[in-house]
Amino acid sequence: MTHTRTRLDRGRNALGPALELVHTGRAPTRAVLTTELGVTRATAGAVAGELQTLGLITVDSRPSASPGSHGRPSHRLAIADDGPVALAAQVHVDGFRAALVGLGGRIAATAPACVTVDADPAHAIGEVVAAGAALLRDSGRRCVGAGLAVPSAVAEPEGTALNPLHLAWPVGAPVREIFNRCLAEAGLDVPGFCGNDINLTALAEHRHGSGQGAAHLLCVATGHRGVGGALVLDGRLHTGSAGLALEVGHLTVDPQGRPCHCGSRGCLDVETDPLALIEAAHRSPDPAGSLLDQATHLLRTDRTPEVRAAVATVIDRLGLGLAGLVNILNPDRIILGGLHRGLLEADPARLRAVVEERSLWGRSGSVPILPCTLDHTSLVGAAELAWQPVLDDPLAALTR
Repeated sequence: MTHTRTRLDRGRNALGPALELVHTGRAPTRAVLTTELGVTRATAGAVAGELQTLGLITVDSRPSASPGSHGRPSHRLAIADDGPVALAAQVHVDGFRAALVGLGGRIAATAPACVTVDADPAHAIGEVVAAGAALLRDSGRRCVGAGLAVPSAVAEPEGTALNPLHLAWPVGAPVREIFNRCLAEAGLDVPGFCGNDINLTALAEHRHGSGQGAAHLLCVATGHRGVGGALVLDGRLHTGSAGLALEVGHLTVDPQGRPCHCGSRGCLDVETDPLALIEAAHRSPDPAGSLLDQATHLLRTDRTPEVRAAVATVIDRLGLGLAGLVNILNPDRIILGGLHRGLLEADPARLRAVVEERSLWGRSGSVPILPCTLDHTSLVGAAELAWQPVLDDPLAALTR
């Protein structure tokens, strides 16, 4: 017993890195964990055992051998199916959604709702927190924290929504403060974190989706309205000096184009979002429905020449914007979400050709452009904010 404790003491600082390896799917076995951590097999075993004791992972000491394999198979490591969860919340122009998200980005339950998001951010945030609290009561699972995704840059360190352009919220709304107050009022004694929805999409995709392994990952995506972007450098979100970096929606792609909320004209935000596609196809949006759903339905089901021409036009605009970003940022991978994912899937050759023709880096070597692969990416990313303290120090976070 003394030897085990000694090994665990030596590996205590490895608990967080070990959990992150399992969380991101990079350590499916104890043998891989040993190699990745650079510790002895005994120390890796002690670390895995402690994470299992904390209820975070499971350790299968007698896994079945693969056909044709030789020797004793290594202990298999997996996320605990009944382990703790994070409460994830998202507010967007068409309403909100709450979810419970476990390690590995696994969504355990969701509660969608479409409501009118009025000028008081406390109303929508209170509603989504209440929905999440109900999910927690029904699940009976422990909550490690809560994360909120909003369609606005979130200024740091204040936690304020600086530019909620597509909501009627006041500029500078203290969304983090409101979120934590609503959590307390719902009886949830957990820390609350907030972030921009596209930033959180990028974080989720980097850890669990099509961005895995990228060192310089650029994410561009449409929300229900508007366009956002994010950059993940060496595993960390690049948020700038105050949390406001990568407002790519306000990159001009047509100087004579539509007026933008930012005061300019022809920005990606108004030239490549769901409303832009609907209007380019000469369709009238249904004010009672989700613009993102309407544009996605149009893209997937309408094959008329008018719609095909509109799709080509919006793809070209998006390609111009991506080419400019490639010239500035030199990413090693681009991932597209929301309606942009659908545009890529509709005509990948056209989009990639525009980017390659208009960017220096594109001409010297193709930049991979991939679709986001996760469902509810902003929710998974919001949960990542809540899970981060646990990933940093599991023992301290779960025994407080």
